[in-house]
Order: sequence, then structure tokens, then C-alpha cells
Amino acid sequence: MTPEEVGTNGPDNVGMDRSDSGGSDGPDSVGMDRSDSVGIDRSDSVRIDRSDSVRIDRSDSVGEIGERAVIAALTAAATAAGPVDDIVIGSGDDAAVLDIGGSAVISTDTVVEGLHFRFDWSTPQQIGARAVVQSSADVAAMGGRTTGLVVSIACPAATRVGVILDLNDGVVGAAHALGARVLGGDLVAAEQVVVSVTAVGALEGRRPVSLGGARPGDVLAVSGPLGASAAGLAVLSTPGVDDAQWTEVVALHRVPMPDLSQGPVAAAAGAHAMTDISDGLVEELITMSRAAQVAMAVEVAAVPRRPDLARLATELGAEVDEWVLTGGEDHHLLAAFDAASVPDSWTVIGSVREATSTTPEVWVDGRRVGGPDGPDLHGWQSFAEPRG
Repeated sequence: MTPEEVGTNGPDNVGMDRSDSGGSDGPDSVGMDRSDSVGIDRSDSVRIDRSDSVRIDRSDSVGEIGERAVIAALTAAATAAGPVDDIVIGSGDDAAVLDIGGSAVISTDTVVEGLHFRFDWSTPQQIGARAVVQSSADVAAMGGRTTGLVVSIACPAATRVGVILDLNDGVVGAAHALGARVLGGDLVAAEQVVVSVTAVGALEGRRPVSLGGARPGDVLAVSGPLGASAAGLAVLSTPGVDDAQWTEVVALHRVPMPDLSQGPVAAAAGAHAMTDISDGLVEELITMSRAAQVAMAVEVAAVPRRPDLARLATELGAEVDEWVLTGGEDHHLLAAFDAASVPDSWTVIGSVREATSTTPEVWVDGRRVGGPDGPDLHGWQSFAEPRG
């Protein structure tokens, strides 16, 4: 599928002025002020400090400039971020070398143009930052802290270099906000833009928290409010809605802002199981209940959400509870704890009990999801409809 076929006009038509798409909210809120952004000169051209000293113009295409020159610019941005103690060899070599001194947590996530993002809805910086958040949330869900990132970008040859540099700027800025570094990556040709981020994290002496450790008697808790990303997507997807009135929820769809430090907090508190809410609360509960062979029950009213979502749902003729239960992409954390061990910053939303069958059991307000009289609720699944 080409960019034109998914209606995004393709990255070669994306303006470099931030007013061209997506607005200025999003990446700036995770430490990506363009005036001090770690690494890339914001002028019309970028000089690469190498012995062969290539000068590239941001308006040229990747095909015109060539892979090596673009990679050199991306490497310059990564290395300009400053040293990190556990990096022995960083970006620019065949592979990165880390001195981790313990267990490493590694996760990969991929976002695809037309399926996970659209250039007419988000800036390249926002897309890069969002990809970092997604992968780093998986590390946090294991109780880890992201320390390094490996980033692969695929794009059409006609893509303007400025798009790739801006996308990388979002990646580097989000990494900086997490206290992490870009270790390296890859750049390849493709029919549409694809960004794949591998996050490497450290447990720092904590035990890893898996999906399958929930026990009957545990309570279920979340680390932040749910439904905002789905609400922002609804604003962008609904013709005639003035998104200027809903800048915060739209920004949270473009770049989710979970507090990923809560992963290590939960691990230190003794969480028995944990995951990030990427595919929707119900979908994550199904996954966790299957992994532990337990039943999980939640009360919708207990799930935290932004107060303004009710007014937005009324305006759009939507249901707030559906955003909260199935929306996903908020990337806050869901965990199972002993009742006495829940961290103060978390909100209890339900409980874990013995299963009555071998299939996953999730109950919402006393009704079994997928049961004869229960709600039919489903979150995001790959190979389903595009999300944007």
C-alpha cells in the first residue's frame, strides 16, 4: 500500500513548518523544545561532522541524498545527546555494546503509516516520540527503566530528508526525557513510512514483573487515567469537530504521556503481574487472566478518566466507558498487587479471583465479557481496522 492509497498524501508532501500538520502540542511536552532539542540543526541544511563533510538540504529527498548521508545525520543527533554510563560503543558502529551489569529488558514495537499514524494528523516529531513511548512502556511494564533505543526507519525514496530528521528529533527528544540514548538503527526503502523502536532497559536489581503472576485475592490497579487517546482519535476522525477545543486529548492521542517511572515503583512495591494498556483495558485484562488462569473483575466507575471526556462524548454521541474500556494507546500501567501493597499514586479498579473455567474470565460490573448476558467488548488487535 502506498502513502497515497491510505490518504495521507505521503511523507514527501509533509511540510516542515509545524503549522502544516498536527500542531505544536505533543512532543514538546516530553522535552522536545525545538530550540534546545538534542542534536539537529533547525536551519534549512544540516552539516555532518565527518571527514568527508557532507552537507545536506532538508528539502531534498532521501533518494537524492542517499542512505549514508542520512544515517550520518541521524547518528550525529544520537551522539550529541551526551554519554550514558552503560554505553561502551554507541551509535555509528555495526552494533551497540552495553555494560549492563545485570538483567536487561528488551522490547520492540513498530508503527506503520496509515495503520498507526497519519501525517495529516501528526507531525514527524510526534510520530517519533509516540514510537518511543510505546516501546518504553513495555519495558516499564516489566519493572524496568529504558536506557537505550535502537530505531529503524523505512520510507519511500521520495521522502524529504527533513521528514526523517524531524522524526528522529522526536525520537531523540523522547529518549532524552526518559534518561535514555539512541544507540543506533537502520534506514531502508519501503512503500510507506514504518518506524520500529527496540527499547533496552535495566531492572536495577528489581525482579522482573511478568504478565502471568496475578493471584486470587489480589487487587487490580492502574497508574493513570484511561480513555484520552481514544477520545483524541475520535476528535480527529469525526468531520466537523473543532479540534482546537480539545487540544489536550488530541495531543494525548498524538503522543501519549504515561508516567513510566511507575513501572519500577510497582515492581519495588511487589506487583505480582503488570502490563501497559496499549490495546485497551479489557484486552489487557483478557491477556493477563489467560496468562495466570484466573478471573479478573473491574468496576467501570472506579476506572480513572479525565473529567472533560464526558462532555466530549456527549458532543460526539459517543460513550466514555467504551473509550475507557477498549480505547487503548494511553500506555498507563495495569498491575495486580496485594491489597496492602498498592502504591499511593495508583488507583484500584478491581480484583482477582479463582477462575471457573479454562478460558479467560473478565468481568465488568458483574457481567462476564463475551458471556451470554455480558458486554461484547474488544480492544485493538493487529490485522484489524486502521487506527490512525
